[in-house]
Amino acid sequence: MSIRTAGALALVMLGVGAGAAADVTCGGHGTRESLFVSTQWLADHIKDANLVVLAVGEKADYDAGHIAGSRFIDYGSVGVRGETGLMLELPPADKFVKVLSKLGAGIDSRVVVYRLKDWLPQAARVVMTLDAMGLGQNAGLLDGNLATWREEGRATSTDTPAEKDGPATVCPQGNVIADLEFVKANLHREGVRILDARDPKIYSGETVRAGFPPGHIQGAGNVYYSGLLDEKTGKLKPVEELQAQFRAAGVKPGDRVVTYCFIGQQASVLYLVSRYLGYDTRLYDGSWDEWSRHPELPVESAAGEKK
Repeated sequence: MSIRTAGALALVMLGVGAGAAADVTCGGHGTRESLFVSTQWLADHIKDANLVVLAVGEKADYDAGHIAGSRFIDYGSVGVRGETGLMLELPPADKFVKVLSKLGAGIDSRVVVYRLKDWLPQAARVVMTLDAMGLGQNAGLLDGNLATWREEGRATSTDTPAEKDGPATVCPQGNVIADLEFVKANLHREGVRILDARDPKIYSGETVRAGFPPGHIQGAGNVYYSGLLDEKTGKLKPVEELQAQFRAAGVKPGDRVVTYCFIGQQASVLYLVSRYLGYDTRLYDGSWDEWSRHPELPVESAAGEKK
């Protein structure tokens, strides 16, 4: 079930009385100041009462050592196989609110997600899901990973914080996820730019990934998600370089950006960076997995063929 069938804009609460609904403030999106969090900021705020730090990766890596006080989030809890067979869609809101409750995260929490190793798309997908569920104003991704944190001599631990069972609230947002009909309707519309987050050779169709046909959505630009990071530091490139990549892919000031990839993971990185740059952004969750299942929809290949 997607976020749309989970009840967009509905308030879903766990452990909160009905009378508290009026006090809930939920919704909005992150900004350049909040979407990517420096290791210094996290170190300075690590003991903040409202801070929730979530580790994404393999449980064995978490158990071997993690940022002190951080909690492990099971990546399987932030996605479901779609009812139509799509590999990855957002979880139902009532399921995700239970996940947040056990993690001690709520709408008044400052949530920082980090990757234990090379799980950038998955970590970004967690932040995007928090945004889609109405927690986006206070959710961000650590700029760097656990190795970055350790290289700077910061504290790690093998202790696992106790599971919580507190109140949690979500309010699914209608301006994060784009569906198939939205993409079809805006395929060549002025002011909307569709971006493919995959490797340029995958995008062109020169390289084919098993289980997927070659090529990309007709007319889409390409901003490779991995190229958004500095190869040496693993941190986000300067704003000017990021903006240049978007311009090269045909994004103009004021455009609405729609990101996609294979199944919505790599596109989550591009989604966050696009919002970081100030674009009104959507993520096409069905991505190439859905688009390529419709032979009537237009695609382009390496040879420049359109069909």
